[in-house]
Amino acid sequence: MLKVIDVLRTMLRVPVADLENDYLKGAEDRYDLEFRQRQIDNGLFRRALGGFY
Repeated sequence: MLKVIDVLRTMLRVPVADLENDYLKGAEDRYDLEFRQRQIDNGLFRRALGGFY
């Protein structure tokens, strides 16, 4: 049962690079872009240790 759940979870996972690119494309101006880049550098889309994703 757990094997099936793991397979489904990996199939539904969106690559982090795609999430980051979509987030950056939504910037309104260069200040917003810089703010979003800082958020990504600080780990906005990275997994927390021990967290489920």
